[in-house]
Amino acid sequence: MNLSLYIAKRYLFSKKSHQVINIISGVAVAGVALATMAMVCTLSVFNGFQGIVEKQFTAFDPQLKIKAVEGKYFDASDGSFAAVAALPQVSIVTRCIEDKAMAQYEGRQAMITLKGVEDNFEQLTDIGKALIGNGSFILKDSTASYAVCGGGLVSTLNCGIYHTRPLEIYAPRRGKKVSLTNPASNFTKGHLHSSGVIFAVQQPKYDSNYLLTSIDFAREIFGRREGEVSSLEISLHKGCDEAATIKEIEALIGNGFVVKDRYRQQEDIFKIMKIEKFISYIFLSFILLIACFNIIGSLSMLVIEKKRDVSTLRSMGAGNSLITNIFVAEGAMISIFGAMTGITAGVILSLLQEHFGLLSMGGEGNFVVDSYPVAIQWSDVLATFATVIVVGLIAVGLPTRYLTKRLLKE
Repeated sequence: MNLSLYIAKRYLFSKKSHQVINIISGVAVAGVALATMAMVCTLSVFNGFQGIVEKQFTAFDPQLKIKAVEGKYFDASDGSFAAVAALPQVSIVTRCIEDKAMAQYEGRQAMITLKGVEDNFEQLTDIGKALIGNGSFILKDSTASYAVCGGGLVSTLNCGIYHTRPLEIYAPRRGKKVSLTNPASNFTKGHLHSSGVIFAVQQPKYDSNYLLTSIDFAREIFGRREGEVSSLEISLHKGCDEAATIKEIEALIGNGFVVKDRYRQQEDIFKIMKIEKFISYIFLSFILLIACFNIIGSLSMLVIEKKRDVSTLRSMGAGNSLITNIFVAEGAMISIFGAMTGITAGVILSLLQEHFGLLSMGGEGNFVVDSYPVAIQWSDVLATFATVIVVGLIAVGLPTRYLTKRLLKE
């Protein structure tokens, strides 16, 4: 063992002539441990919330979505898209037409996002898990088209899950001059009957704005040609390499299109969550820095107490660098011991919260989850440990070297 580390270890665990030094050292370790534990737990809670958001979007967003870089619509009958559907990794492909429209029910109106999809949309996503009602996910039959509305939209229109009258859907008529004398002629009108179910994915963006129906109805009301779509939505077989598949699809369809995974489909929300997590990490790092200053107090007292030992070491031929390294090594050992203690406590608390939900969110069912969600990512644990060591060395290294040099001069 390195001589400076050996002596530092003896100084750290041996009894001091003044009991207050042991107390200050214990406080320093506890401060670093508490700050480290708080960092592990906080980052794990952010991971938990991100996991909850991912699951909610999974119920509506496809695994992959192809959209045009320019313009809202494109022709999906091109051979390159048939090649995409034929890829062995691809499980399901759904054509979609999505645009703005107005819905009306018994005098109540709402601007909506009308999304026309094919019948396999229920297999493409987990929308089936978000359905409410005794009906079925039906979009069209031989006699009528049907609506599957978001729960918030149903509340706005006050139509209920089982509306007896059809919803009236209006969309601007394409390719026609605006008539001021007959405003009704500027719109295409359609009717959607109740499917007996609505969806609730706990995301206002979807629940309060979206209405699902058949792609044929959407094509008709928006005046689109056969084969024209706003997006292609794709589900892959389990175990497929998503990143490699995206690159393969991009090579097939060319630069005029973009392939988005679930993160890129909700890029703004996930960016905000990452920024919040990073800001929390920065604030906790500052708290950790303050906690590390307790180590300086402990080392200052130790330097004063060990004056006689320093004189003895110097008389035995020890150089200034060896003596300085002894106290720097002790500061580093306090940081490492505090970091390991804090990480262990943080991981244990996070696991207890994950499995038993010790800390409730309150609200009696007003939230998506009853207790704070937690998900431990070992990359965060390693980043926390590295942060503690770096911050500890910065906070301790320079002051300790300064104190030791003054001692050596005396």
